[in-house]
Amino acid sequence: MEAYLSEWLSLIIRWFHVIAGVAWIGASFYFVWLDNHLREPPDWKKQKGIKGDLWAIHGGGFYEVAKYRLGPEQMPRELHWFKWEAYSTWLSGMALLFVVYYMGSPGYLIDPSKAQLSGGAAIAIGLGTLLAVMVIYEALIRSPLADNGKAFGLVLFAILVLVSWGLFQVFSGRGAYIHVGAVIGTIMVANVFLGIIPAQRALVGAVARGEEPGERVAHLAALAKLRSTHNNYLTLPVIFIMISNHYPLFYSHPHGWAILAAIGFITAYARHYFNLRHQDINKPSILVIAGVLTIALIWALAPAPRPAPQQTSNQPAVTDADIQTLMDTHCIACHAPEPSHPAFQAPPAGIALQDLSLLLQHRDKVRQSAVNSHYMPLGNPTGMTEDERQALGRWLDEQ
Repeated sequence: MEAYLSEWLSLIIRWFHVIAGVAWIGASFYFVWLDNHLREPPDWKKQKGIKGDLWAIHGGGFYEVAKYRLGPEQMPRELHWFKWEAYSTWLSGMALLFVVYYMGSPGYLIDPSKAQLSGGAAIAIGLGTLLAVMVIYEALIRSPLADNGKAFGLVLFAILVLVSWGLFQVFSGRGAYIHVGAVIGTIMVANVFLGIIPAQRALVGAVARGEEPGERVAHLAALAKLRSTHNNYLTLPVIFIMISNHYPLFYSHPHGWAILAAIGFITAYARHYFNLRHQDINKPSILVIAGVLTIALIWALAPAPRPAPQQTSNQPAVTDADIQTLMDTHCIACHAPEPSHPAFQAPPAGIALQDLSLLLQHRDKVRQSAVNSHYMPLGNPTGMTEDERQALGRWLDEQ
């Protein structure tokens, strides 16, 4: 019953997290698009303090949108804020981190072959990393470095690569990936909570008091726009991390941290094309380069061709009985129609391996996760040896 309720809890939180994330990222994409499509307004609008405007059509009607340079002459009766999308995404993401990684199966987070960590130590490393990177980012965004967009981007990218590498030294690949995602998500929500919303409150306060927004408010507004732009570039990498737990090809690779860095760079660079395109700056070479880099990554990760199986004196024959014993020892506790492992109500990914015909049906996934990447068994609590993995690989080759 505990595993059953845990599955429901994980599902509900994950579902809410995805819904909130769609709302937040959708709003982020829309407002960056909006800013980049604003055009110089007519003189009568300029006299009212309007910086730019645009016309759009959607839902069977025309929309006229205007952005003020700082604020209108008087506070509107109803003002819509965009903040709870960000807060609810982060809060649900942290809840999911605790339910799945901190309170769920230890194998999702801890890899004994990398570091012998207790649950408390792993949690302290994870949360400590989130806090440390957020503090560093806040120091940088408030420093003169923020005035140089390219330099700031390179420094932030280097920090995230270092964090990715460091987490891979102590956590499982899947645990490292999700924590890099949590680091990025924490930076993004800190941008909203510590920068964007305070700037908007200062601007609203000045307008409500009937004051002309001064230099301080203008500076806060400019910095808020910069934070919003940073969030826009971070969205595609963080979306990839959100779905990456389904693909051990990436996080179980010995150099998974470098793969994550490459994908983060490619996706953020591709996003740059669209941000420029919204400003009527068309640079298709950006997408071409991103595509070439993606193809290069696919080629680099491609498995080497397997030689034809051949029996040698150093490789004893592997029988069906040997493999059935191996599966009973290392796999069936989780990958059975009714798992005996307390963390699972159903076989992970719907893969049941109670007989050899099912093993052959899922041979490619088994090879990737148990032979090539060593990701399975999860956390290796049964102590599956390298010889057993190689025997499983040879048996799969021979079938």
